[in-house]
Amino acid sequence: MKIFFSAGDPSGDIHAAALMAKLHDQQPDIQFVGFGGKNMQLAGCELIADLTKYAVMWLTQVIAQYFKFRKLLQKAKEYLLHEEIDIVILVDYPGFNWHVAKLAKECGIPVFYFMPPQIWSWASWRVRKMKRWVDWVLTPLEFEQRWFEQHGVASIFIGHPFFEELANKESDPVFLEAFYKKYGGAPILTLLLGSRNQEVIANLDDFILSVEYVKEIIPDIHPIFAAYNQTHAEIIHARLTDLELTIPIVVGRTTELIRAADCCLAVSGSVSLELLACNKPTVIYYKVGKIPLLIQRFFRRTRYITLVNLLAIDMQHDINSTQTPVFYDNSNLPIPAEPSDKDRDSMLFPEFLTAIDRSKDAAAYLAYWLTDQNAMAIQKRRLAALLREVDKVESPLTKAANTILEFINTNKLMYL
Repeated sequence: MKIFFSAGDPSGDIHAAALMAKLHDQQPDIQFVGFGGKNMQLAGCELIADLTKYAVMWLTQVIAQYFKFRKLLQKAKEYLLHEEIDIVILVDYPGFNWHVAKLAKECGIPVFYFMPPQIWSWASWRVRKMKRWVDWVLTPLEFEQRWFEQHGVASIFIGHPFFEELANKESDPVFLEAFYKKYGGAPILTLLLGSRNQEVIANLDDFILSVEYVKEIIPDIHPIFAAYNQTHAEIIHARLTDLELTIPIVVGRTTELIRAADCCLAVSGSVSLELLACNKPTVIYYKVGKIPLLIQRFFRRTRYITLVNLLAIDMQHDINSTQTPVFYDNSNLPIPAEPSDKDRDSMLFPEFLTAIDRSKDAAAYLAYWLTDQNAMAIQKRRLAALLREVDKVESPLTKAANTILEFINTNKLMYL
């Protein structure tokens, strides 16, 4: 039995590797091949190419990598045509993976989408591609599964594997002991700039300004950058040197630094789920250019950009209702430029999607939690209540693996 995987983002690489481990536990002779990253390779996948090196956003970055993607797709086509592949499993990364899905269908190979792209959020007309080229979607979110069903896409709710993965992820006790010895005794603010170079570059100056504003109120605060990789650490270090500032930078210790933090300032992304699971009051900050900010108002259909905030409002709505407050209507009118102050105050993770400097506003929330024990306690209780609601499936990865193997072996699905 051979399965072809395609994952491009670092988070997709992690999810795919975790699914591979479950599949291998149940079918030891199974083989994996495809596109991914170091985690998939460690899980036993024969990599055609490390696709995580090309994790890009926005049209300009995609165009810049056009010829590289064309070569990778040609490699995929040759493999799918000449190897006996039982099934293709895609993980997020829609731009490239749509082409992989199309190739697989042309070769008569069934396609599953595990951890599908959030097409319900951005440019929802792409659901037509999902209907045309994907046989089944394994969705981590209940409102997402309802949305797919309403749009005629065969989908199964499996629960979010992130919580299962995090529960099995151990912190380094030696690192934490040394960290607390050095920084314990004062509030810790962990700074999370994301996993893409352009996110780091776009948000770094505003993060630094937020730290400076918080320091004015809490002079003994310990800010610390959790860098995704060494390249990001070098970008951060160079900027801090230019500004004659010193803020510690640690590479590859995101989980430890989140667990050690009192509060966090983070770029929007899948990290919000880890922040929820670790019960960390957080401000979400995402700076883009003026033109991308304008364009997204015509394509985004969700009220907020942070998954935790969307889950929170979904949990408050009647599941039998035909409408959900997660989404704006399907009109072509642009969405509001940003949430109102009242909306932001009610969010679990106050969020800023902006083209201008909102660092002082972001810092105000952090300082409020850090100086008001009651406010901090209330925020942590709200996060804990949401986690209890969303982390209900015992083992999403097992459910996903069982579904895939059942389909391969019988061409039927057991979880219907």
